[in-house]
This record gives sequence, C-alpha cells and structure tokens, in this order.
Amino acid sequence: MEVVKEYVQRWMASGLDPDEYICHGRDGNRVDIEVAATGQRYNVLTFCTNDVLGLVNEPAVRQAAIDAIHQYGTSNSSCAVLSGRIDLHRQLEDEISEFKHLPHTQLFLNAWMAMEALMDAFCHLAIPVPGFQHTRETLIMSDVLNHGCIISALAHANTRSGKAFSQSPKVRVKAFRHCNMDDLARKLKRYAKPDDRIMVVSDAVFSMDGDIFPLPEAIDVLSAYPGSVLVMDEAHASGALGKSGGGIYDHYGITPQDAIDKGVVPLIMTTFSKFAASAGAAISSPEPELKPLLHVSPTSIGTISLPAPVTAAALESIRQVRKRPELVSTLHENTRYLRSRLLEADFETVGTTNVIPVLLPPELDPKTFARHLLDKHGIWVSPIWFIAKPRLRITANALHTKADYDRLIDAMIETRDAIYPKTLTATA
Repeated sequence: MEVVKEYVQRWMASGLDPDEYICHGRDGNRVDIEVAATGQRYNVLTFCTNDVLGLVNEPAVRQAAIDAIHQYGTSNSSCAVLSGRIDLHRQLEDEISEFKHLPHTQLFLNAWMAMEALMDAFCHLAIPVPGFQHTRETLIMSDVLNHGCIISALAHANTRSGKAFSQSPKVRVKAFRHCNMDDLARKLKRYAKPDDRIMVVSDAVFSMDGDIFPLPEAIDVLSAYPGSVLVMDEAHASGALGKSGGGIYDHYGITPQDAIDKGVVPLIMTTFSKFAASAGAAISSPEPELKPLLHVSPTSIGTISLPAPVTAAALESIRQVRKRPELVSTLHENTRYLRSRLLEADFETVGTTNVIPVLLPPELDPKTFARHLLDKHGIWVSPIWFIAKPRLRITANALHTKADYDRLIDAMIETRDAIYPKTLTATA
C-alpha cells in the first residue's frame, strides 16, 4: 500500500482529483447537493445529468419501479442461468428489440459487462463442444476515441476467461482514426487476412466530443468484407438521435436491415442510464445464435440478473419514449438553442449533439471555472481535465427551458470575465 499512499498524496497535491458532491434530492433539473469536503449545501440548476429526456422523475416510471418491488422484491439474488429470468426481463428485451429493429436482445447489469460479454461470446464462444473446433482468428477495429467500456473489453479480448475454456485462436485489435472511414478502409486492407472474422466497434455518439459516427460510410466500407460485424455503442444515441429517438440508424434514416442487405451484421448496445431513466444495458442482434452465448458469458453467470425495479423503470421509460415523440423533438430544439447561444457568446464548442463540450483556453482551469459557476450562480456543470483535453461538458435535456439556457450563458460569460484576466495575470 505504500505506493498507493504516495501516489494518492501526490495526486491530491497536484489538483487532479475530482470534486465530490453528494445529492440529497432532485426535482427535474433542480438538485440539492452537498460539497463532500466542506459540507456546504447548494440547490443548483444542473447541466451535467444524462437524464436526456427527463424521465427519472416521470410518475409512470417511478410507479412501474414501485409496482415491480411489490411483485418481485428488490433483487433477483442470482443470475438468470441459475434462477431463471423474471417476466419483466422478457418484456424489456422484446421492447428493445422492437425499438432497435433487431429481434434478439440480451440484458446486462451495465455497459462494461455487456461489452465484455460480447467479446467473450464473439471471440471465444463458450465451452468446448464435441466435434467443433474454433480455428479462425478475429480482427477487431476500434475508433481511437471509443468509450472506456469498449477499450476495457478490447484490452481483455485475447485474455478473457472464455479463451481459457475454449482454446480460441488469436484476437488482434487495431485502432483507426476518429470517425475516419478512409483510415478504416486502409487499416482493413493492411491487417485483414483472408479467413479473419472481422468486427468494427464504435460509439455512436462520443461522450467527450458530442459528435456522431459516420454509420452509412462504415457500412459501405464493411460491405467489402461479407459477414463482418458492426457494433454500435448507443449509450448517448438512444433517445437522443433520430426523429423518434431510435438512435444512430434512426438519425441517418436507415435501419439495421440496410446493413444486413449489404452483407454486414449489425449489433447494437443499448444502455438505460441516460434516456431510459434507470441502469443496465443490452446487446441486440439479428442472429438468434449470439444470445445463448451472451447468456452464459462470465459477466452474465458471475453476477445477479437485472433487478426488477430497475428493469421495470427501463421498460416504462422506453414505452414513454415510443409514445411521446415530443420529448425527442424538445430535446433537439433545446440542443440547437443552447449551441447557438454558446456560439453567440464566443464559446468554442465541438460536436453536434446534446452532449456539448465547451473547449477552454489552456490558461483556464475547468475545475476553477465550474466551481465559480457553482459558488456564484448555483449552476452545476461537469469540468473535464484528465480524461480528455480541458473542457466543460454540458448536457442539454428535454426538461430545460430557454430561460435555463439564458441563465447558463450569462453565468458563463460572467465567470469567463471574472477569472480569465486573473489567470492571464498570474501566468504572465
């Protein structure tokens, strides 16, 4: 522990540690928080929640979770393989399959476990089966800015427990430039061998940059490799992209069948912690054979199945999204308005989605900026300083009003004026 102690002490002294806040209650975008270090309390207007459609406090969603507790209790207390699924699991899988236009869906506790399970299932299958030998290598291409859940799963893709059981052949992982389909095509030509099983995996919306993966171009590139697999992580796309909130395929006006028609196998990971006011994740596939392998992956059989109240909340949230398209249109209107106001105020933003990174001059510390917004204006935004280039990460949602955004912009202008000259003087 000596190394850990020394490291953390230096980490704290360097100012790299994140500020810690404790939530005491929430009403829409108004949140009661406590600064853990000082005990100071604030009632703030938040711009850092991922509740993009504002369904966390939706009465129907809350009631569904309460009803599920009365019927099933708070936990299933085992994995589905050993103790079976509850009917809510089946209903949620069916709802996601309809929403994503892919007929076969498997649930997981979170996105990290879902992605680990997918790599185990696809790369290494499950257990040795008499008369079957797995001899083909796997080539996985990953966008260089993919989310940590993807990177973690790929880091283990050639060392996971599934490989130990099934003695699978080699898995090779290569990166391609961010959203650059010319580079993807070049890398595939360079690295793909004739008998490779090919998978391309990417975020649909990138969580630190707010931009969108060029899906149609990716399908065209992969059409030269029949049977290749294209995995979309739709954590920030579901509920946010497309006229109906269906995600990246909806955004581009196509369906997974368009990929299938070009010889590409589309897989979609859906998560429930953003648009679906809950927790958990799912993998959807056009092929029924993938689901049983996901079902017995180490991240499925090594933990409990999705608890009933969490499942019920996600299920009701998706139903709300599908029958209330005005939630999605409001989100899109809010996103356009906030991005235009930031531009008018001379703030540099990137991306096009409701995830809005605001890049700051190198002289400005994002933590200092965010603390000033909190202390002086009662506004809560997320400073980013160690997992990406320094920036503020602002998320628009369907509950915000134009008055909320106007208040945010005024506060950001005042904060910039208040701390920028001081910063320049201190560094001169």
